[in-house]
Amino acid sequence: MSWFTKTFSSSIGRKIVMSITGLFLCSFLVVHLIGNLQLFNNDGGQAFNVYSHFMGHNPVIRVMEFVLLAGFVFHIWDAVALTRRNKAARPIAYAVNHPEQNSNWSSRNMGLLGTVILVFLIIHLYNFFLPTKTGGLDKVMIDGVMVDNLYIRVAESFKIWWYVVLYVISMIALAYHLMHGFQSAFQTLGLNHKKYTPAIKGFGYAFSIIVCLGFAAMPLYFFLFK
Repeated sequence: MSWFTKTFSSSIGRKIVMSITGLFLCSFLVVHLIGNLQLFNNDGGQAFNVYSHFMGHNPVIRVMEFVLLAGFVFHIWDAVALTRRNKAARPIAYAVNHPEQNSNWSSRNMGLLGTVILVFLIIHLYNFFLPTKTGGLDKVMIDGVMVDNLYIRVAESFKIWWYVVLYVISMIALAYHLMHGFQSAFQTLGLNHKKYTPAIKGFGYAFSIIVCLGFAAMPLYFFLFK
């Protein structure tokens, strides 16, 4: 197994792991967004609570939670490892350096963007995910089944101005993170061609904006209109 360890502990190997886990997390964002769109139903939260109950009690989804956690851990760990390795390889900055001429803002600030997203993720999990596992939510009866009233927690949280601001800023950070990361993942995996790269880049930009706008619209909707 030494070849396997050496491969995936190298810079190239870590970049491959980051690319695969990053694309996997993108698929999670799509699924999560589609489910959370139930918040816009004008039914007092019934559809969203049914969706949340299904996600929390389906055995396949429960297994995927561990896969998702592993994806986050590997993605963050490799990002930190690559950053430290790059700094160690060049401890003294170039005397003349104009990175803005060779890269965009998001690619030069992936660490900052990732840190903002990580802080938001910790707060978000503490506010929504943890109460579903510890029984800290009110209950509501739907079709004869007692389920967690996660909708009320969402509605109450999105009435807190600082949380709404944090949420929106984090979605902006996520959008910039995805704009660079999406294309970079395909390039790392060898899917880089002058004919297809512009299409991948364009799709990545559209994906980043649409997904993050969808998430950002939720707290703004509750804060302004509910």
